[in-house]
Amino acid sequence: MRVEHVAFNVEDPLEMARWYITHLGFQVKRRVMQAPWAHFLIDESGSTMIEIYGNRNVPTSDFRNMHPGTLHLAFVSQDIQADIDRLTAAGAKLDGEITDLPGGDIMAFVRDPWGLTLQLVKRRESML
Repeated sequence: MRVEHVAFNVEDPLEMARWYITHLGFQVKRRVMQAPWAHFLIDESGSTMIEIYGNRNVPTSDFRNMHPGTLHLAFVSQDIQADIDRLTAAGAKLDGEITDLPGGDIMAFVRDPWGLTLQLVKRRESML
């Protein structure tokens, strides 16, 4: 078996999907333009997909109050500071500082405009 996608039930799926397309390089694989406004978004590698949707019949997560270690969506970054600058200019917020990790990796957390934590990571050696 393999993972097809990870889904996020959010309050504003149309705007969030638009932001992920514009600022994180996702492309729409499939979308439903009526409730629950499901957007299946694929990353630039074509191998990772997320779903952003808004089902009002179930609770949404309070991303703004979640610790970054509880849930985050990680992105490979070649230049973490440049990505922080670009994303914060688009409405994201830095959460903490750029951190050197054991083994030579570097990472930082930013929160998208809806509070979901995005991890920017530069690996010493690629994991995928």
